[in-house]
Amino acid sequence: MSIYPRNPGLRILLLCFVVLVLDQASKLTVAHFLPYQVPYQDQLIVIDGFFRLVHWGNTGAAFNIFDDSNTMLAVIAVLALAILYFNRNLFRIHRPAGQIALGLMLGGIIGNLIDRIRVQHVIDFLYFYTYQRDGDEIGFPAFNVADSAICTGVALLLIVSWKKESPEPDETGEPAEPEAPSAASDSGLSDTR
Repeated sequence: MSIYPRNPGLRILLLCFVVLVLDQASKLTVAHFLPYQVPYQDQLIVIDGFFRLVHWGNTGAAFNIFDDSNTMLAVIAVLALAILYFNRNLFRIHRPAGQIALGLMLGGIIGNLIDRIRVQHVIDFLYFYTYQRDGDEIGFPAFNVADSAICTGVALLLIVSWKKESPEPDETGEPAEPEAPSAASDSGLSDTR
């Protein structure tokens, strides 16, 4: 007996829940060990010159665009959740890749939405950086588990949408056989009445 649900909707919800739990647990851990007192000061160097754990609050979106737009971005997140739900069949949810893409995106959006409501900013804590020759630091914007899930889900959705679709499965779960072209269409003759 498998613990993996057969129902695509349950699979999506299960992955969404796993992402949400990992995201919120990691953010609560960071908030406990790196209190948010002085922005951009609380940090733990993991690999000097490459990776550190930080506790940064982001009231904007990716790369800090729309800074100080927490309420607007929370509303956009709710709208995005509704759009994803009502258009879930566009994700080819009969395929595992579509289920994974949708589950990752839903879990990530909900995780960041919880932050926006609970602490009025998104908690970012994974910071990759390096030093330039002159000694100045250059880094990728800090992010979190939810951000990673959203980006991975979107990338997977793009890959799935590029892949040639095989026939939809029938009620037994087996791929339906493609219809053979008729003799009239093979010969270039067709009924145009």
